[in-house]
Amino acid sequence: MNDAASSSPISRRHALKGLLTGAAGAAAVPAAIAAPNHTEPAPPAHPSRFVFHDPDFMQPLKFPWEKLLSAEELATVQALADLILPKDESSPAASELGVPDFINEWVSADYPAHQEDREIIRGGLGWLNTESFKRFSKRFEELGEPQQCQIADDICDPSKASPEHHIGAVFFRRFRQLCLSGYYSHSQTWKNLGYVGNVTLAGPYPGVLPEVIEKLGLQDVV
Repeated sequence: MNDAASSSPISRRHALKGLLTGAAGAAAVPAAIAAPNHTEPAPPAHPSRFVFHDPDFMQPLKFPWEKLLSAEELATVQALADLILPKDESSPAASELGVPDFINEWVSADYPAHQEDREIIRGGLGWLNTESFKRFSKRFEELGEPQQCQIADDICDPSKASPEHHIGAVFFRRFRQLCLSGYYSHSQTWKNLGYVGNVTLAGPYPGVLPEVIEKLGLQDVV
């Protein structure tokens, strides 16, 4: 394999889809061989769109999965995300950075771990609105902040949640993790974590600091 081929920027998502397609094709070979006639098998009705190819950087990458959350679910996601990460004097609200769309994409992804999160999140959203109707006869996103906080306070700590709130507590814990992942992976909030990357250097690369080289004991290597 030459250097140009080995450095081809194939996305991880396309690579996984290609491997899965290849595995499915290999599994189908014995059935084709065992067929009584020797005619060529018909091509698949819907051939995979995600095969290895040179990337087209002039076109935006289309996600290989459909977004699954309904408009009602997204409204609840936005309300809860903004309750967890509200707008303040130094940071935007979660919804302003597209966190609901991030969660929608995450739970819609066709990977085992994401499918597990999909069940937790969608089931939890249903639980949240059921609890909201039980207490206040409204959907969660229709409640005022004090009422939303009253429900959230009962499920935000799994160690203190009552047995009847167990499902809500499991949901809230995972939802909060996804909120933070979507929020702090956005370029507008990197600075809040003290991240200083993705900044153009004013001059040539200064190299590793001498004190770092000395601490690592690499003086004789450099």
